[in-house]
Amino acid sequence: MKKQPNILLIMCDQLRWDTLGYAGNPVVQTPHIDQLAAMGVTFSNAYAAVPSCIASRAALLTGMSQKLHGRTGYEDRVPFTYEHTLPGVLASQGYHTQSVGKNHFYPARNLCGYHNSILMDGYLEAEYQGHKDYGYVDDYVKDLAREEGIDSDMVFHGVDCNSYLSRPWPYKESIHPTSWVTTQGIDFLRRRDPTKPYFLKLSYLAPHPPYIPPQEFLDMYRDIEMPSPVVGDWVSDPGPLLDVNGFAGTLSFEQQQRLTRAYYAMITHMDYQIGRFLIHLKRETDLSNTLVIFTSDHGEMLGDHHLYRKALPFNGSSRIPLCMAWGPEVMGEPCTNTVGEVVELRDIMPTILDAVGVTPPHTVDGCSVVPLMNGTGDSWRTHLHGEHALCCIPQYEAFGSNHYVVTEKEKYIWFSETGKELFFDLSCDPNELEDLSVKSPNRVEVFRNILIKELSEREEGYVQEGKLVSGRPAQPTQSFLKK
Repeated sequence: MKKQPNILLIMCDQLRWDTLGYAGNPVVQTPHIDQLAAMGVTFSNAYAAVPSCIASRAALLTGMSQKLHGRTGYEDRVPFTYEHTLPGVLASQGYHTQSVGKNHFYPARNLCGYHNSILMDGYLEAEYQGHKDYGYVDDYVKDLAREEGIDSDMVFHGVDCNSYLSRPWPYKESIHPTSWVTTQGIDFLRRRDPTKPYFLKLSYLAPHPPYIPPQEFLDMYRDIEMPSPVVGDWVSDPGPLLDVNGFAGTLSFEQQQRLTRAYYAMITHMDYQIGRFLIHLKRETDLSNTLVIFTSDHGEMLGDHHLYRKALPFNGSSRIPLCMAWGPEVMGEPCTNTVGEVVELRDIMPTILDAVGVTPPHTVDGCSVVPLMNGTGDSWRTHLHGEHALCCIPQYEAFGSNHYVVTEKEKYIWFSETGKELFFDLSCDPNELEDLSVKSPNRVEVFRNILIKELSEREEGYVQEGKLVSGRPAQPTQSFLKK
């Protein structure tokens, strides 16, 4: 009987697809993640269908698309009440399941199938408002209080949780959130049940703001000019950045350089901590029978097209890194090192279950990527439908609730509030600089019809009489999830 493999899922928050060494970034330093990628398979067209924290984590947890898990934007305080979850299924198959770091479930202490969760869940303001004891929401704050005497809130360093501002981490590195999550993950390796295979999700808040890397990681980029944001021909004048938590606007060259240095420093610090964890993993685990997956919940616009943060259909926000590495006992040797087909976070659950030898529950509509890696994936999806209901973001011409349809080579975007359309040839324009919607009306019509089919039964009424209808109220959560 085949031995069940150990599963390590490393997830970070707000990491762009192109800010890793293996993805071709000439500046950022990510030696450990690059090594993982070199040992396994990378996915060059991985996406978050709903590119913000809660919906992405629901897709990962359930293996479902947004039409099934019900989260089509960002909305707090909607309970996670799913029948089948990845850790729950693995637990039923004899796995010891553990989550360390950020979950962004509601309520925060909802296990969702894990045997245990140790939380560094970040800046969950909606949760904190209901509890005077921050430790109810987050385990990290207790250790921070003990180590540094700080027992107030999660922005004690003075940088807001979605700000473009930055500063060096003011305390010892061992209590930095990224280091703390790593330490807790290492402790799980020591304390886990040795008679069972394990599933560990090691979930970092980094490089999500606040940008507070340790000083030595900032120093790595001190004398290096950072890549400048790109601006497409479709971008209108955004005006000034409204505030430090803004979604759109301009920064001075110096401000943008400072932001990007801090973002890269957060990534490199996380990479070194992943390296630290992997050292212990080699000591504690049979790597020949271990599957390691690295990904992010969504990206970061980082000033591209004068836009910041996430929740947008452009590659900076919606395209994510994804790589997998495993020992020979898990799935054998892959026939390719790079997969170009369009994959999504919901595909991770069925992929893990495939590696374990378990049939996914009937609720799962994601697909295992194992056939793509071993050369038998002849009938893969032709496109991916993504979206985000931007209910909490001020109006801006490039904003508004959005939908996108993407293939390996093309992307169509529709802003549902205004009806504005964009179309890009990603094969020669991955930065989405040239809008081809006017030059390519036939291709736009093809993609528009795909989107009409995707949205034809949606409760918002995006489709009427076979046509897309703009101006319909967007809903961050489908009504069936709230019943």
